[in-house]
Amino acid sequence: MAARWAMAASSLAVVGTGASWLTNSNEAVALTEPVNVLSGPVPSRAQQLAKLKESSVDKPYDVLIIGGGGTGTGTALDATTRGLRTALVERGDFACGTSSKSTKLVHGGVRYLEKAVMGFDMGQLKLVYEALHERKRLLDNASHLASPLAILTPCYQWWEVPYFWAGMKAYDLVAGFTNLIPSKFVTAAETVSYMPTLAETLRGKTLKGAIMYYDGQFDDARLAVALACSASAAGAAVANYTECISLTKDAKGQVIGARVRDVMTKEEVDIFAKVVINATGPYTDKIRKLADEKSTTSVEASSGAHVTLPAYMGSSFAGLIIPKTADGRVVFMLPWQNHMIAGTTDHSCPVIDHPSSTKDDVDYILKTVSEYLGVPVSTSDVTSAWSGLRPLPSKPAAKDTASIVRDHVIFMDDDGLLNVTGGKWTTYRRMAEETVDTAIATGRLPKSKACMTANLPLLGATNYKRTQFNEMAQVAQKSLGKEGANPANVVALVPKLGMNVLKHLCDAYGDHANGVLSMAHELSQGNLLVSGHPYLEAEVTYCCRHEYCCTTEDFLARRSRLAFLDVRACRAAVPRVAALMKQELGWTKAQEDAQVLAGYHFLDTTFTAL
Repeated sequence: MAARWAMAASSLAVVGTGASWLTNSNEAVALTEPVNVLSGPVPSRAQQLAKLKESSVDKPYDVLIIGGGGTGTGTALDATTRGLRTALVERGDFACGTSSKSTKLVHGGVRYLEKAVMGFDMGQLKLVYEALHERKRLLDNASHLASPLAILTPCYQWWEVPYFWAGMKAYDLVAGFTNLIPSKFVTAAETVSYMPTLAETLRGKTLKGAIMYYDGQFDDARLAVALACSASAAGAAVANYTECISLTKDAKGQVIGARVRDVMTKEEVDIFAKVVINATGPYTDKIRKLADEKSTTSVEASSGAHVTLPAYMGSSFAGLIIPKTADGRVVFMLPWQNHMIAGTTDHSCPVIDHPSSTKDDVDYILKTVSEYLGVPVSTSDVTSAWSGLRPLPSKPAAKDTASIVRDHVIFMDDDGLLNVTGGKWTTYRRMAEETVDTAIATGRLPKSKACMTANLPLLGATNYKRTQFNEMAQVAQKSLGKEGANPANVVALVPKLGMNVLKHLCDAYGDHANGVLSMAHELSQGNLLVSGHPYLEAEVTYCCRHEYCCTTEDFLARRSRLAFLDVRACRAAVPRVAALMKQELGWTKAQEDAQVLAGYHFLDTTFTAL
């Protein structure tokens, strides 16, 4: 088997050199210097809703996108930066569905590469090649939200060492010049030093070492919010909590717009567009049926459950991949925001609004990771558990959802509705580019610029540096104890708050971290929302003003990630979050109380703390 990997690695070398059978002409162009067209402020939601009313049959938007997940927000940014008049509506919050419930990896797909090699599957190989090249772009364009992560593939039998080594070297090779850090073999002693909790024996076999490779890790929900805000700053009309309730057709039966409803006020408005794009993930067919009740099924849903464990169960430095479980799946255990997340499952399921992990899901994940750890893991260690729905292009011949290639599909219905579905977070930008290219190819849109997003830093990353935290911490430390220190120097607040809070702010808000600190100073909101977690009261206010945060759920699940990390702490934070939002958004007492109850209901129906 190792020889087969070696042969595969050799034959795959051409992929990294821009083989024409895996790429298009655009990829042959060398990466250019980053561009920045996000100079404008982020309009308020009220301003955006007013902007959505400005279209008409005679003056339509160029593009209307339905869906505010990773694909939809990415498509909005692509379209508006090309100069197209762009609108986007999302019935809930940005990334409220699939896009906030991923494994938090920016990856090419190690298991897809194995399937490509073992099954001579060019579709899988193409998917890995595209994803690995997009991985680097995502890490560069959202540098505050994404970074490389070391992942260990433990070897308990000697034959596994050359097998996994050759596989990871093939992975490096396919990545070509976009590779992050070369993979390598590490001894058993080194492996345990990287992950002290790793079991030194497995089914009677001793640990021989591990293959360490690198993929990217990111904050999925905050990336979607950054994309939505970036598209907004670039000129798009973007609105969350704006539901598409019907599609509008012309006399020829072609889709020319949608009727949408503001979920908050119940006001309805018609939006007209030259091209309407359906980017609703698992709900793709629901939107298609608004145009044609007889439309066939194009998407299947697959459930992916995860559990969150305390940081001491793993390592802050490296993650773990269990490449083949008893039933043939892949399970990861990864450090994320001072916790460990483990998952995932992969099985067919119905499309529902609030999927949650089942007891069987949690038991399966815990049983799998427990076998590879030297410390016992039980349900009492779980601080949160959740499940997301993956949208997979329908393949009737596939024996199960795990067998369906995770590629994206772009297709236009006879009524002119343009649909994009499938894919994964890593390739969101490429999916968006191809979707807008397809829209332009219809001939309905005006002449526009070429795609600009390949090297476009998002809001928060525009002036961000990897050393931002270090530099801010240095300034804070120097100001410590100095008499007459300028209180307007908000970094001087850091010693009081703690360096872990500053690190969190830099990671979450990038070059806007100072804005949060300024708000904490000016509004006396420098207190922690809840003990044991680095979230400040000022973040609630900041996200309401600058990131379209409308509900307690929005903040607790997608502006902060507290719901995904610690359900009990999240419950404790709900009343204070609601009080801060009442103050900022002008809620009545009744609205505040309703949002407290809504926050509790969201946690009870979507997350599990055992």
